[in-house]
Amino acid sequence: MSTDETGPDSHASVTFDRNRGARIGIPEAVLCQYKSAEQITAILGDAVTEGRRLLMTRLLPVQHAALPDELQRALDYCAVSRTGILGPQGPLETAPKIALVSAGTSDAGPMAEARRVLAFGGMDATEIPDVGVAGLWRLLAREAVLRDMDVVIVFAGMDAALPSVVAGLVPGVVIGVPTSVGYGVATGGRVALDSILASCAPGVTVVNIDNGYGAATSALRMVNMMRRHNTEA
Repeated sequence: MSTDETGPDSHASVTFDRNRGARIGIPEAVLCQYKSAEQITAILGDAVTEGRRLLMTRLLPVQHAALPDELQRALDYCAVSRTGILGPQGPLETAPKIALVSAGTSDAGPMAEARRVLAFGGMDATEIPDVGVAGLWRLLAREAVLRDMDVVIVFAGMDAALPSVVAGLVPGVVIGVPTSVGYGVATGGRVALDSILASCAPGVTVVNIDNGYGAATSALRMVNMMRRHNTEA
């Protein structure tokens, strides 16, 4: 969202990109972490008035608690993913098939963020948690399920070996999400990011550290592309 002191959204110091969904197939989301409670309240208020659905990302619990009671009630809020969804959620589509795979339970935040963003975009996902390479049998036990997936989003911290291993097993698109899980040199997720970037498995796509939103929207772009080609065929 861009800053602009003029126009219909000037009270919120933002200019909302209302046509983004029609233009690229993914509506604008609101990054809340660096906004004031007043700005978030104004943005939500505009959406309620216009009857728009809205996705709020990185909405911290303290920010959610600072919203007026009526907006808190209107918002479907998830503290784990730090996301809020305004408006009704329709049925979720199961094709193309998307899987969310995590190395460990510590990766739950980014994984939950991706799941919620996909749901906002109308897509269901199969969750396969806690299958890190320290116990490789856990992953191999789910290999048949993973090979049936069109898109596999893999969340891993520490040395982040899991995306490479998954990409060596499955034919679908693999998106790696490095997470800020680890200690020592792995603190903050930079080792995980570098590890996935240096993957020897061909064709692994990488997003930024803890960026479940980016991974999910990448998957949604692929879904839109598949649907367009199926329509044209």
